[in-house]
Amino acid sequence: MTGLANLRLGVVGGGGWLGKAIVQCLLDSGTITPDRLYLSSRRPRAGLFPGATWTHDNQLLVDNSDIVLVSVRPGDFAAVEVDTQGKLVISVMAGVSFARIQAQLHSDRIIRALPNAAAEVARSHTPWVATPACTDNDRIAARTIFEACGKADELTQERQVDYLAAISGTGPAFPALLADALRRHAIAHDIPAEVARRAVNTLLVGTGRLVEAQDRCPADVVDEFIAYQGMLTAALETMKADGFDDIVGKGIEAALRRANTLS
Repeated sequence: MTGLANLRLGVVGGGGWLGKAIVQCLLDSGTITPDRLYLSSRRPRAGLFPGATWTHDNQLLVDNSDIVLVSVRPGDFAAVEVDTQGKLVISVMAGVSFARIQAQLHSDRIIRALPNAAAEVARSHTPWVATPACTDNDRIAARTIFEACGKADELTQERQVDYLAAISGTGPAFPALLADALRRHAIAHDIPAEVARRAVNTLLVGTGRLVEAQDRCPADVVDEFIAYQGMLTAALETMKADGFDDIVGKGIEAALRRANTLS
């Protein structure tokens, strides 16, 4: 068996933004067909993913699925009270541990992962880790799902996924923060707002495509521009000297502390 084969996938929270993004990626890539999708949502989703089955009953979803993907807010997980009967459970919830998922959903076969918002355009990075009880086929199925959404890396420790939740799990937030700082600085120096927005958005898109095409280490890119000794060298050296790395590190540490309270 490879990929999802003829397996039925149930998505708890299939109407949420991440659940919808994952399902759309699976459908767009031909990884699964709508008739093998069982989706739950608290609100009616008429017309979304025609051919899929929608329900408000999470246990009914589990009973009709081979794989259960849980895509709800960590704070809402307490309300997901189902018996998965040992089926493969894939969690895309930040901060919800293997132990808690195992106790609440009654399965030892658990995979924790964290795609990001770029899954909406099939450009997510998804770190994931599996419990020892997961089979090779479980891992193949999980990898198939995540690679439909972009890039994916299997890790060996749960804490590694928790850490990467604060980096790749943020999706576009970090580069968008830098872009917004550049945008606001440009506006303060009499650049028209629309021109400033277009300039930084194009910078983000162009950088993303260049990084994807070259797959280089970011440090090498920075060093190359510093070595060029142009106007950007002054900007980069000043930012680094003023503690850019320290500020980023403090942000990551704050995110990790926050993750411990989400659920």
